[in-house]
Amino acid sequence: MVWKNLGAGNFSSCPNGSRQWIWDVFGECAQDAWDEASVGLGLISIFCFAASTFPQFIKAYKTGNMDQALSLWFLLGWIGGDSCNLIGSFLADQLPLQTYTAVYYVLADLLMLTLYFYYKFKKRPSLLSAPINSVLLLIMGTVCTAPILRSAGPVAAPVAAPREVFRGRMLLSVDPGNKPFTQQEIIGFVIGSVSSVLYLLSRLPQIRTNFLRKSTQGISYSLFALVMLGNTLYGLSVLLKNPEVGQSEGSYLLHHLPWLVGSLGVLLLDTIISVQFLVYRHSAASELEPLLPS
Repeated sequence: MVWKNLGAGNFSSCPNGSRQWIWDVFGECAQDAWDEASVGLGLISIFCFAASTFPQFIKAYKTGNMDQALSLWFLLGWIGGDSCNLIGSFLADQLPLQTYTAVYYVLADLLMLTLYFYYKFKKRPSLLSAPINSVLLLIMGTVCTAPILRSAGPVAAPVAAPREVFRGRMLLSVDPGNKPFTQQEIIGFVIGSVSSVLYLLSRLPQIRTNFLRKSTQGISYSLFALVMLGNTLYGLSVLLKNPEVGQSEGSYLLHHLPWLVGSLGVLLLDTIISVQFLVYRHSAASELEPLLPS
């Protein structure tokens, strides 16, 4: 991306200028209204993701049945996808907001898994706790090595920013400016693709769990509603971002394809879960009736 090549202190080299605060915070050139909208939507998506987990934490505290309401495979698939998303974002030189969002994903997932096992082992102590803790430590170690993997890649010599005039977005651009993948970006692209597959597969166990229980009691719908909103805004922020100078629309979309599939592709499955909340709402109400004072 353009912001990767300019380096610190080269704000004046941004094609067509940029918003100073966007450069100062993200080191990214906002070349026109499309880029500014991309940054704005990306920031809102982060707030949506950040807010989505708190209702579930509160729900878990009130009901105490988080280990029954949420599928373990759903949580493991989620954290697996988020971990691959983070590593892939580093290696494939994704937008800064994509990387920041991926970091928060992993931290929130670890907290969610911690709560899940807390309620599970609080009721039924298990000999599996040690292996599960080892798996969590492995995931955390993998995530922490992402910056190291990125810095270990080949370091390209500083390249002066191209001086050609910025042209803005052109729908269905036929410009043949295709940006080749570096070896590091290919690895990041593959890991990002694995991430999107894990995102898609993670919803299936939760859909099955809701179906078998015929209930969504213990799950906060705000979790899925805000995640759906965040994924929509996240995908739009990537789509609205201008390609770097000389890069075609098609090449830009190809470089970001796994992250677009991971964000926009899960909306259909999250919609199915939303329908389950609607269908099983009476079951959730009936489960709460014995708790009401007579």
